[in-house]
Amino acid sequence: MSLVHYTDTGSGTPLVLFHGFCLDSRMWDPVRDGLSAHVRLITPDQRGFGRSPLGDDPPSLETVAADMVGLLDDLGLERAVIGGCSMGGYVAMAVLRAAPERVSGVLLVDTKAREDVPEAKANRLAVAARAEREGTAPWLADQMLPTILVNRSCDGIVREWMEAQPRESVAWAQRAMADRVDSRETLRGLDIDALVVHGEADGLMPVELAEELAELTAGKLAVLPGAGHLPPVERPEEFVAAVTPWLTAR
Repeated sequence: MSLVHYTDTGSGTPLVLFHGFCLDSRMWDPVRDGLSAHVRLITPDQRGFGRSPLGDDPPSLETVAADMVGLLDDLGLERAVIGGCSMGGYVAMAVLRAAPERVSGVLLVDTKAREDVPEAKANRLAVAARAEREGTAPWLADQMLPTILVNRSCDGIVREWMEAQPRESVAWAQRAMADRVDSRETLRGLDIDALVVHGEADGLMPVELAEELAELTAGKLAVLPGAGHLPPVERPEEFVAAVTPWLTAR
């Protein structure tokens, strides 16, 4: 049985959403009611974050993907729409590599298909080492918030979520992301519905990366004005309005 903690609300088509780095399933709370009115929304805490244990496995997004396929098994779901924001998008792509037959649609939010360039990998490893050495408060949020958020009224809650995550989990996830593979061929071969949602003012990942995702998946692209890297948190009503027609038309 999977040790993944999750929240399960609503009814109908199952939609499993994976959270971003240094966050947990609470990042979906601002859109939970809006989405749960149309689908069964399942939001897991990924390995080491929120209330899910880290375990002893070496860092790998493929391991996180296996956790998520195990969660589908536990829930008795043969297929589900899956999606993720940022790191959660990387997890969704890893699930598509591991078990594409379990996926009926994919929602990619402020994420990218490309692997990290060497400089980015080195930065992730440096962050992992510092997190283990010093913890993460307050420096990690200090570094990340100005880049990922446009709506700075969200700073307080996002900082709270970030600083609640264990240092070991932060380090593990950074090493897993640094080691991830390029997913462009995985997406190019998809034969499922896809929606790409992206904040127009994302300071971490430019809109061009979202355009590439939409091209690779032959999916629709929704760019949200006034949103940065976390549209479900910064612009929840606009996010629900962008996603709901795609969900209900499937």
